[in-house]
Amino acid sequence: MKTLQGDRRIAVVTGASSGIGEATAKVLAGQGFHVVVAARREERIAALAEEIGGTAVVTDVTDPGAVAALAQTCEHLCDSLSGSINVLINNAGGAKGLTPVEQADLEHWRWMWETNVLGTLHVTRALLPRLVASGDGLVVTVTSIAAFEIYDGGAGYTSAKHAQSALHRTLRGELLGKPVRLTEIAPGMVDTEFSLVRFDGDRERADAVYSGLTPLTAADIAEVIGFVASRPPHVDLDQIVIRPRDQASATRASRQI
Repeated sequence: MKTLQGDRRIAVVTGASSGIGEATAKVLAGQGFHVVVAARREERIAALAEEIGGTAVVTDVTDPGAVAALAQTCEHLCDSLSGSINVLINNAGGAKGLTPVEQADLEHWRWMWETNVLGTLHVTRALLPRLVASGDGLVVTVTSIAAFEIYDGGAGYTSAKHAQSALHRTLRGELLGKPVRLTEIAPGMVDTEFSLVRFDGDRERADAVYSGLTPLTAADIAEVIGFVASRPPHVDLDQIVIRPRDQASATRASRQI
């Protein structure tokens, strides 16, 4: 197979304006990748790109036009750097609300499905030809323990994460025999902006999610993603579940209060 492997390996990270995405971009840059940081908040990703020597692309993963522009930027980078797209980190996502199905907010559900599921689909589909052509591609999809667990009030988010995981695992089979590895990262409690977004900026409610225990940090997850990216081409870490020591499941945790 003819590949586009060149002088510079390029990694694309979505949802890179904060949290796991930002931390992962820094780790990958430290490993020598030229990192394309993609997110909606221009000021944040511009500052991050300057810090790590990467490229910022304002991207809403739910907008096919924005994703097409991201892919076009990556094409230009491959040419200018004599490089190849080797890594895609599907990190954009999130939750909104915590209401029972009977009281479900349809706009919240729509946002969660479009961001977590269709966003992952848009970006993966757009960059997949380049990942395959690199001769050594890697797709990491950051899901959640919500991808295989459920909890009261969480149907919108857990159903979206179940679907995102199914998309990723299906791709694992569809790409069998091609030079692309696929890893699903399923974190438990990580202290990022996740809960703040879920509770519409309610800081007190967001902080309560992590009270009485030590949650994971974005850096904890990024370190594991960096390990995945540093494995040789024949090693595929299919799924990695990461929880804080004090969390056994989505509904069971030990809290010292």
